[in-house]
Amino acid sequence: MALDIVIMAAGKGTRMKSRLPKVLHRLAGRSLLDHVLATTAQLEAHRCWVITGHGAEQVESAIAASAAQPVLQIPQLGTGHAIQQAVPHLAEQGTTLILNGDVPLIAAATARTLVQACGGERLALLTIELPDATGYGRILRSGDAHGGRVLGIVEHKDATPRQREIREVYTGMMAAPTAALKRWVAALSNDNAQGEYYLTDIVAMAVAEGVPVVASHAADETEVLGVNSPLQLAELERRFQLRQAEVLMETGVRLADPARFDLRGQLTTGEDVEIDVGCIFEGEVQLGDSVRIGAHCVIRDARIAAGAVIHPFSHIEGATVGAGSLVGPFARLRPGAELGEEVHIGNFVEVKNSTLAKGAKANHLAYLGDATVGERVNYGAGSITANYDGANKHRTVIGDDVHIGSNCVLIAPVSIGAGGTVGGGSTISKDAPAGQLSVARGKQVVIAGWKRPVKALKR
Repeated sequence: MALDIVIMAAGKGTRMKSRLPKVLHRLAGRSLLDHVLATTAQLEAHRCWVITGHGAEQVESAIAASAAQPVLQIPQLGTGHAIQQAVPHLAEQGTTLILNGDVPLIAAATARTLVQACGGERLALLTIELPDATGYGRILRSGDAHGGRVLGIVEHKDATPRQREIREVYTGMMAAPTAALKRWVAALSNDNAQGEYYLTDIVAMAVAEGVPVVASHAADETEVLGVNSPLQLAELERRFQLRQAEVLMETGVRLADPARFDLRGQLTTGEDVEIDVGCIFEGEVQLGDSVRIGAHCVIRDARIAAGAVIHPFSHIEGATVGAGSLVGPFARLRPGAELGEEVHIGNFVEVKNSTLAKGAKANHLAYLGDATVGERVNYGAGSITANYDGANKHRTVIGDDVHIGSNCVLIAPVSIGAGGTVGGGSTISKDAPAGQLSVARGKQVVIAGWKRPVKALKR
């Protein structure tokens, strides 16, 4: 049976106070709409349609890499009007699942259950009971019992005071027999307070036709919460992050404070991993056994091997950290940084597109770019590789057991032979031999009788 999915994404989101379309605002590093598309990708739908309107070009660009296709709604005259635009693209038979682009955390299992409740024959509404139902459409049932037949939905702004006391609400998501859905939305009227075509009016049409209307209950309030303001976005972010933190802690990860943790991608962890407060993980990050992450680190697309310690305020992106290595505090590993086992990268050290072999150390105020560093190298404070000539990047090769003194400049391309020593303050522009001391600096001169300038007296 064909499954069509329609995602509502045409709204402006006036309360967001932003030029960015509401569905493109980010939650956990991804747009709200992208979260929904990730869910629909798990449902094996025949086709997926995204209703665009406000900021249509931006939304269309955002979905270009997905299997979803845009359908333009101009002007925006309500949810029923949005589905009217999609009708020509839907299959003749089967089920149509309607989701909201600003309700990002709907789970695939919940959406699948909703489709099953429809079964191509019934109108299935996704509902939930909320302690504060302000703003939501209320589910009207026969009698007072919760299990009474569903008769319709009344929008909050059109509800009577007694109807507003109802706690069971419509989440804005439904699954309907496609053929019936086409018939119902064609008959919609805009005779209401807002002059809009409400999709919810099809419930009464289904009841009138004798088509069963069923409620599929969402188990978790978080997955049906929508975003209409920066405050709601921030609240949903914290809910989502707490959920992710709890999953990690259930696997054994020790989080110093789950309320101060942000995962904006995928995090894979070994045993006995410890993460301090304020850390942000983006992209795909792997942490081996017994890894410790200090406070306020930002780690993106990185692999950190067993026993490594990342001290506070370090930034790591596109890098690999070997087992037992120490990084930071205040260190930066840029893309292409590959640290071997037991490497030490200290405070205010930056490494880019460089490999450091086992036991190498750069402990203070240094830069290594486009370098190959051997085992047990000691790289002095204030030293840098001058790897860029203004047009091209060049490589520096430092052999095993080399000692680079403080405040040195290694002008690439250049090699320092194994066991060599570079004296502090040297500027090395030619290959330095193995096992030798290389010094390249001006001769110290003492000028007798020189006097330091003094300030002139003010008159």
